Amino acid sequence: MENNFDTRTAVANRILALCASHGITPNGLSYLAAVPQATIKSILNGESRNPGIVTIKKLCDGFGISLGDFFSTPEFERLEQEIK
Repeated sequence: MENNFDTRTAVANRILALCASHGITPNGLSYLAAVPQATIKSILNGESRNPGIVTIKKLCDGFGISLGDFFSTPEFERLEQEIK
């Protein structure tokens, strides 16, 4: 269960970091990615138990990055190592 929490936190942190680096707010991302604001809010607040890969892909499209780029961070690499 803890890995699940860590993964949700890593996803939320990555979205916030990408918003900051792209100079957009989560609400702006909602518009760019065509993902409801409520969905993004629930991911960022840790309320979404499992944000689906389709949602993550839409967010990536909004940022103009690939799924690989989204998950290619030291935080996700550490999670991957913890699972082994």
